Amino acid sequence: MKSLSRIFAILVKEVRQLRRDRLTFGMVVGLPVMQMLLFGYAINTDVRNLKTAIADQADTHLSRQFVTELAQTQVVNLVGSVDTPQQLEELLRDGSISIGVHIPHDFDRRVVDRTRAASHLLVDGSDPTILGVANQLRAMPFGFDAGSAGTAAPQLIEVRPYYNPERRTPVNIVPGLMGVILTMTMILFTAVAIVRERERGNLELLINTPVSSAELMIGKVVPYILIGMLQLALILAVGRLLFDVPVRGSILDLYLAAFAFIAANLALGLFISTAARTQFQAMQMTVFILLPSILLSGFMFPFEGMPLVAQWLGEALPNTHFIRLTRGIMLREASIGELYRDVGYLLGFALVAMTGAALRFTKRLD
Repeated sequence: MKSLSRIFAILVKEVRQLRRDRLTFGMVVGLPVMQMLLFGYAINTDVRNLKTAIADQADTHLSRQFVTELAQTQVVNLVGSVDTPQQLEELLRDGSISIGVHIPHDFDRRVVDRTRAASHLLVDGSDPTILGVANQLRAMPFGFDAGSAGTAAPQLIEVRPYYNPERRTPVNIVPGLMGVILTMTMILFTAVAIVRERERGNLELLINTPVSSAELMIGKVVPYILIGMLQLALILAVGRLLFDVPVRGSILDLYLAAFAFIAANLALGLFISTAARTQFQAMQMTVFILLPSILLSGFMFPFEGMPLVAQWLGEALPNTHFIRLTRGIMLREASIGELYRDVGYLLGFALVAMTGAALRFTKRLD
């Protein structure tokens, strides 16, 4: 009987402690709710509204009808038109579109005699899901298609995959996995940095020094930047040696992009460390960042297939922009100048988060 009463006393103590720990209570309630919302609404394997540009060199009634029927499938979202397929390739390379539709000058004749494919889909094959959607689009019926079913004539649409024509999964996964690994390690390392100093009593020493908040933040960040660069080199080496993942663009551009991304994650980790009071709380807050960074960044599912609200949230995450950079540089041979918007966002994010961390940090024990 006494044993039961002691167990009950401990139980009451734990319940009261959990009730006072708002962050733990938030994890108990918020984590399953967030997972349900993410997987229920944001994750969509039925991809729609892929950014698409048209190069209609025929410009006939039949070609315009073809473009109209393409738009009605809701698979593509026509965001512009160009004059040549070379311009479509440039838009694919800098990530402006996922699909380019080339309609040649003799489109009408090709539709009738069917000795060759009448149109071509230029697809960003760095994401196998998009390539799969393009193949489904090729099989869709079009009202004006004069081809005879069951014949050996070419289909109306020919799909031309770029950047990963073999559809090898590691080519798509490794560039995205770089962002996930660096997000997890960089934020976690720095999220516990200030909290660890407080728990170990090291802040007592810092109180009596002339070190400013900004100087402390920078001093905390610099060693982890070097660690992040070392991790990047390790991931690239393993990806190349074991999975034959190419780096078609400039390795210098890739490291510059990684520097901006690592700085953004470290600044975010420091901001978290100024809000958390224990290392456990810091790790809990890191989980809230890591899960959306995996699911809403385009790493596992095509970004354009997500609802608009999920895309807005994804755009706020550094990992979304870094995945665009890695896939652009490594697979599409894009330069960092062509991807300047994503680099600019990462640098701006790092500046804002670092400033917020420095303003929140105070050299006091409480």
